[in-house]
Amino acid sequence: MSNPILESAPLGPRWPCLDPFLFCAHHDDSYPASDGKMGVQAVELEGREMGSDFSAKDGFSMYHGDSVPGFPGHPHRGFETVTLVRKGLIDHSDSLGAAARFGGGDVQWLTAGKGIQHSEMFPLLNADRPNPLELFQIWLNLPARSKMVAPHFTMFWNERIPRLEHADATGKKTTVTVVAGELPGTERPLMPPPESWAAQSEGDVAIWTLALESGARWTMPRAKGEGTHRMLYFFVGQSLQIAGQDVESHQAMHIAAHSDLELVNTGGDTVELLLLQGRPIGEPVAQYGPFVMNTQQEIMQAMQDYRRTEFGGWPWQQNDPVHGAENRRFARYPGAAEDDLQPEAPTR
Repeated sequence: MSNPILESAPLGPRWPCLDPFLFCAHHDDSYPASDGKMGVQAVELEGREMGSDFSAKDGFSMYHGDSVPGFPGHPHRGFETVTLVRKGLIDHSDSLGAAARFGGGDVQWLTAGKGIQHSEMFPLLNADRPNPLELFQIWLNLPARSKMVAPHFTMFWNERIPRLEHADATGKKTTVTVVAGELPGTERPLMPPPESWAAQSEGDVAIWTLALESGARWTMPRAKGEGTHRMLYFFVGQSLQIAGQDVESHQAMHIAAHSDLELVNTGGDTVELLLLQGRPIGEPVAQYGPFVMNTQQEIMQAMQDYRRTEFGGWPWQQNDPVHGAENRRFARYPGAAEDDLQPEAPTR
């Protein structure tokens, strides 16, 4: 076949996306031991622009956090966030009253809709050893008809996410983790929030992570929908082939969506990939910071609404709440009287 890689670009802090996706960030922070209060030891914070630190100095950023790294309370309207945590923990709090601590393969899916405030803090629980954190945050657009739906909070626990484990003729293994979309050979797919573009059959949305052992071969099946976009991000490993085309550096690739493509790990280490797939919504996008609408007038309205209503207000005492020093995962959904306890995340 002709070259399956239609376009490519090197990976940076923000990875290029195609409609219906708006944004993909890969946060990979080597946080040190904590100060005993879930924050970074004070000596490590010298020379940073505190409150807006994206420096990656000493291997980590504080982002908008003060003592605890992360993103204190902030608003969103008009799209969804999908957060995949590979290492470490995130403490979520929002204006619906929902709260969660999740990590180690868990996924949070948040529909902002007509407006929500939330915080995403990174508590450092280990005072005697480092606290690495690695995650993807993906922004998925909403069509105009769904931009003003009620906000929705969903958790997908690592143990319940479908996976395909495929051994090729030589016994080399490929593992595909299916956060969204269908993949033959896996269990029943997860159900995205009801108003999500991923919940619509015409959306053809898929969010997968792939891990190929050294020498492993796996054929990625073609997308179902006409006009579907596929972005494949090569972010771990030495080299691979896509339908015979060599890829020897980490990059974002717009790949052919309507052909089966054989992936081969041609390097000595495991190769890891992220796939973002979807049929374009095909509507105008107007964005101002945390608001994504269709027109500038709607952006102005979002700003006015937020100043007037604060999207339901903020029910937490702090702007950057964390959920205690206990190493556990949990979710408390809006209106729930008790926490939904989950077992400790597996070690990755």
